Amino acid sequence: MADFIGTYGALIVSMVLGALLGLSLYLPLMAGQLSLASPGFYALGGYIAAILSTTVFTSSDNLFPIPLLLLEMLIAGIVSGLLGVAVGIPALRLRGIYLAIATIAFVEVLRVLSLNLEITGGAVGIFGIPQPFQTPIEYLWIALPLLIISMVLMYRLERIRVGRALTAIREDELAASAMGINPTYYKVLAFTLGAILAGVVGAISAHFLNTWNARQGTFDASIIYLTFVLIGGSRTFLGAVVGGMLFTALPEVLRSIADTGGLPTWLAQFLRDGRLIIFGLLIVLGTIFFPQGLVTPDIFKRRKFNQTKNKIQETK
Repeated sequence: MADFIGTYGALIVSMVLGALLGLSLYLPLMAGQLSLASPGFYALGGYIAAILSTTVFTSSDNLFPIPLLLLEMLIAGIVSGLLGVAVGIPALRLRGIYLAIATIAFVEVLRVLSLNLEITGGAVGIFGIPQPFQTPIEYLWIALPLLIISMVLMYRLERIRVGRALTAIREDELAASAMGINPTYYKVLAFTLGAILAGVVGAISAHFLNTWNARQGTFDASIIYLTFVLIGGSRTFLGAVVGGMLFTALPEVLRSIADTGGLPTWLAQFLRDGRLIIFGLLIVLGTIFFPQGLVTPDIFKRRKFNQTKNKIQETK
């Protein structure tokens, strides 16, 4: 067991962080908004944590104090949320592919700024970010409770008035407006919540990766996070969690297959380096054969129906 944790501990934490990033993209999709801005807020949260931990919250201890890490997460969430409101109000007037293009442009603006600002370390980035834990697997003490809390909140959100309003906007915005729902308010709310979650995850990831640079928030990352949700399931938060975990582990699985030996050189190289091509194919095939993703609300409805049916048969 110790060998397994030592080998795959970092991957397990990455899967939990991937699930959180999937949720950050799922939130705007609840309102029918194809936003690809999560990598931008993720990168922003990471830069905030990296700058604070290396220049402001300096500590003489061997390990970075966990209360300071929690404070960095709070600051990253607040800044990302404020920026989410500032960007969301004008951007969410757009719809569909136009909103996707606008949010991609936002991600690229942040990436270019991080490449040219001195405080972000330019193209080199920020290195030597202090560690709050001795081993990678210990990051689960922070990441796993955050995932559980996020899932509980998402479960409640889907069942209260706000969640029903977001679903109504996703299904038919004009009908929702006629029922007295303010689409702009709820779309900005969903966008901002997603930005906050992505910023908090970025703050954790900066310490986890020990270095942070502009490669953390790119268009490639937008496609990967979109795959998490579209293939995992865009109609329930569990789909984003399952998709985030599966597709975070997928590159490692492909790399293991490529290293088994006996494969043609070109195929082994493709499995190692063709991650984005494979993700793109999965998006195309998934939208054709699984338009609502692998995990859908109908799965739970069918299970509940079968349980009820079995109870009726038992009583007879």
